[in-house]
Formats: sequence, structure tokens, C-alpha cells
Amino acid sequence: MEQRAVQDACEAAGARRPAHVIPEPLAAAIGANLPISEPVGNMVVDIGGGTSESALLSLGGVVALEAVRVGSFDIDAAIQAYVRREYGLAIGERTAEEIKWHIGSAAPTPDEGRAEVKGRELMSGLPKTVILTPAEIRIAIDEPVSAIVESVVACLAQAPAELAQDLMAQGICLVGGGSLLHGLDIRLSEETGVPVVPVATPMECVVMGAGQCIESFE
Repeated sequence: MEQRAVQDACEAAGARRPAHVIPEPLAAAIGANLPISEPVGNMVVDIGGGTSESALLSLGGVVALEAVRVGSFDIDAAIQAYVRREYGLAIGERTAEEIKWHIGSAAPTPDEGRAEVKGRELMSGLPKTVILTPAEIRIAIDEPVSAIVESVVACLAQAPAELAQDLMAQGICLVGGGSLLHGLDIRLSEETGVPVVPVATPMECVVMGAGQCIESFE
């Protein structure tokens, strides 16, 4: 229903008919220059703002797909809730995002520091400053991060044996803004036993892949 609504909206806005819906992981894989047209298994994990999609691709199509409505926004909200609950401090979405990028991580990483966070104390309404550690933020964001990891594991569980073998050589490709969370590649590799392959432009892969698909339609 959601896909049909998007197609109808595009056509109503003046797009050429029919409007094509491209699976986001497929577009990301094309943008990352993965050999998806070959008879080997390729896996893409696309972590966006509101959703995370894990897809196993081969021969130009999607073999297995798992999607959860958890993404970067949920990680930011988890940080806000933690600071409010543990310190009685209200912080904004932008502050939570800055905390995530500065000291947030899905697994312990080298050279971890601390962050000084300023917000409004709920009891008095006055400004207050607290010091947060990376270990605290890992606890705060464990629920959304675990949901993302579990969806990746569920997708891998659907992989045919011959394609699962390929993934040990090809690895998992992480894309999307949420993939930039420190230590996420380490956590995924530990939980799945599959290596995680870095991408040069994780935030642009989907757009680049969609652009190539549009050129092929034309």
C-alpha cells in the first residue's frame, strides 16, 4: 500500500508513467558498485533515519529482505530519554545527535573520551551541565542498536547455503547515515561472524544507485 501511494503521488506530480519503485537496498548496492548481477551473494545493510533494511542480493534481484522501523532518529531519541531519566536533564534533538556522533558507539572503540552536555534541569528549569561517558551512551542506545543487529541476523538466516558462503568472502556492506555510528561494524561482525566492508560514500550510495537506475530506464 505504501509503495502504491508513492507511485500514485509521483504520477500525480507529473512523473512519466509508469513510475518505478526501486528497493532502497538494491539502489544502495548499485551505488556502492557491488557485483549484484553476478551469481554471488552480496549483502547490504542500509540504516536510515527512520528505518533499517537488510537485503541479500544476487543475479540482479533481492533474495532475502528484512526491514525494521528503527534508525538514527530512534538512537537520538534513546539518548534524550536516557539523559532525562538518569540526570533529570532535558536536551534537544540536535544535542542528542551531537552526543551520538562524538561519543556514541555500538561497541567499545579505541581512544574514547567524554562529553560535556548542557541542558535544562527538569526540577528547577535552570541550565545544568553533566558529563557523559561512551559506556553510558552504549547502554542508552542498546535497544535500537540491538533491533538493527537482530534484523541483520534474521536476513542472514534466510540466505541459501551457497550464497551464505559467498558472504564470508564478500562481507556485509554498510550504507546510510546511521552506518557511521562508531563501532557498529565491529558489533555486526561479532554478532554475525561475517566481515563488514567499509564504503567510501555510505550516505550517497542510494542516490547514486537510483540515478543509475533512472538512466537505464531511459
